Amino acid sequence: MAPTVEAAASHRSQLAALRARPGAKVLIVGGGINGVATFRYLALQGVDVALVERGDYCQGASGASSHMIHGGIRYLENGEFRLVHEAVRERNTLLEIAPHYVKPLRTTVPIFSTFSGLLAAPLRFVTHRPGLRAERGAVLIKIGLIMYDVFAGAIGRNTPWHRFRGAKASLAVLPKLRADVKYTATYFDASVHNPERLTLDVLRDGLEANPHARASNYVALIGHGERGAHLRDELTGAEFDFDAQVIVNTTGAWVDVTNAAIGTPSRFMGGTKGSHIVLEHPGLLAACDGREIFFEHSDGRIVLIYPLGDRVLVGTTDIDADMGEPARCTNEEVAYFFELIGHVFPSIPVSEEQIVYRFSGVRPLPRHDDTAPGFVSRDYRIEHTRLAGDTPMLSLVGGKWTTFRALGRTLGNKVLAELGVSPTPGTRSLPIGGGRDYPKTPAALETWYSRRAGRAPRARLEVLLQRYGTRADAVLEHIGPNDPTLPGCPELSAAEVRYLGTFEQLGSLADVFIRRTSLAFRGMVTETLLAQVAEALAPVLGWDPAETAAQVDECRRVLSEEHGARVALSNA
Repeated sequence: MAPTVEAAASHRSQLAALRARPGAKVLIVGGGINGVATFRYLALQGVDVALVERGDYCQGASGASSHMIHGGIRYLENGEFRLVHEAVRERNTLLEIAPHYVKPLRTTVPIFSTFSGLLAAPLRFVTHRPGLRAERGAVLIKIGLIMYDVFAGAIGRNTPWHRFRGAKASLAVLPKLRADVKYTATYFDASVHNPERLTLDVLRDGLEANPHARASNYVALIGHGERGAHLRDELTGAEFDFDAQVIVNTTGAWVDVTNAAIGTPSRFMGGTKGSHIVLEHPGLLAACDGREIFFEHSDGRIVLIYPLGDRVLVGTTDIDADMGEPARCTNEEVAYFFELIGHVFPSIPVSEEQIVYRFSGVRPLPRHDDTAPGFVSRDYRIEHTRLAGDTPMLSLVGGKWTTFRALGRTLGNKVLAELGVSPTPGTRSLPIGGGRDYPKTPAALETWYSRRAGRAPRARLEVLLQRYGTRADAVLEHIGPNDPTLPGCPELSAAEVRYLGTFEQLGSLADVFIRRTSLAFRGMVTETLLAQVAEALAPVLGWDPAETAAQVDECRRVLSEEHGARVALSNA
């Protein structure tokens, strides 16, 4: 009998399922968005597939993104037309099949010159190096946006065409912009406000689609031999063998590290570190007027200032990464972010006290030798090697958030070819998780809320719909009607915490605040809330008082040391 999703949703039950049947046709190593997308695709194809992730899902580069789903207009300058075309198509698709997490994003580019960059751009196109420094002017940006709109398609498009404004009209809309702005160009891409939850939704689709599919976080691949893959439970240290006909390495920037661990050293990767900060800054939020400000900084780097709810995201850097060191947002990067804010909004002061969260990740870019980080290809490729017993291994090099669905199909089809199986079509328009039957219009939203008015207050329903999409109904069923939220935290209840512990493979207290909710991202974690959530989670995960206290201490450390978050004393 096939296990229910509920029976297979906790970390312990998924790990037990792996150990009870220690083998699968395919083993995917790496639970970022691209590994999970490949898992979903293969599960939908009916393949016996398993996935392991050494940390939590979406904990690496996938959880350190700029929260954008975009075609990558700047990649046109690198000549990556295939990637831009695929990315724009995927952006449009995700707006349709994942409307609970992927939303249209109005994006404005402030421009301070007219003809600048027309000579430098061809040089960058040919050499993929910065060359002569020249600001990108209005003519160059106009050409790029025309091409971008063409890639998006003229028929059936779900984003408007771009628009240019002169200085007077630009300052009327964005009065805090630099007074010497000559033009602004506005176009639409898309945002993903909850990348971690979208990753979980994609994963759960795979688990629901196929009774043979299994996935567990906090399980590492530590070797491979004649008996197959050697795995380790990172929470207990227990080790076991797992046999698979094909192994897929989707560990991102750690692909070479993973390959070395199993005796097949490679030099595929050359990741770069990208950092961001999140600000609680009403003045900067208002200055953005609900749109992303996407622009070229004085050093030529394309950067962004991006309102997310009542917070503002600022990023990003592009620095060659040392894989031997953890990725952290440094004080030097913070100074850079403050500088870029001043570049377009010179009258808006910013201070470190307004930072509520920092995060940093390593992009899974290919090895690039002397090519400048900003000019390294953002496209992906698949490397094929052989392990002990002639087991084929496919290593993913590269990959972007925007193209995860198409990448999962491409990589999945490579796996199917190894298995001698022909793919079945028809997954492109399949809704993702809580995007199924999602209310897309104001009228449909009102109907959705009114039909559930007796189960929770409107504000609570809004939080649940934003967090889970239409999977909120399953949460409401579990927590019961009018479930009281935690004192001082109207966005979470003890019953919902227990739901997360039961059905969403939690391995630590930090998982709740960083990857199951946006509470850490928005600077809303307090000492009181840490204790309340740990207390609710303890009986579900079997933590005794000592382990519960240790989880609180470790979560506090992670928030402080890894994310620069200050934990207030109480929720009040």
